[in-house]
Amino acid sequence: MTTDRIERQLNLVLVVAILDALLLVPLLYGFITDSEVHKEILGPIHGIGFLFLIFLTGRGAVEKLWGWWFPAIVVVTGGPPGSIVGDLLIRARLRG
Repeated sequence: MTTDRIERQLNLVLVVAILDALLLVPLLYGFITDSEVHKEILGPIHGIGFLFLIFLTGRGAVEKLWGWWFPAIVVVTGGPPGSIVGDLLIRARLRG
């Protein structure tokens, strides 16, 4: 298992997490203001991002790039927060 491979996988997780987090802000605004447009359009997009984060982190766990705690924290935190925290923890371990 090479550090480069782990970092490439983490880069993909981080990009998806940031994009999903950016979608989460207007989605929450839509729920607060009861905007159907926000909920109907952004809700499914955020859901797909969440599922993709679970897939990416789960695949990394299957490939033994990191432990199963990473997809678990993604599920528990609703996606982006857990993905970003997990990314930071793994990168800190890689740097020693």
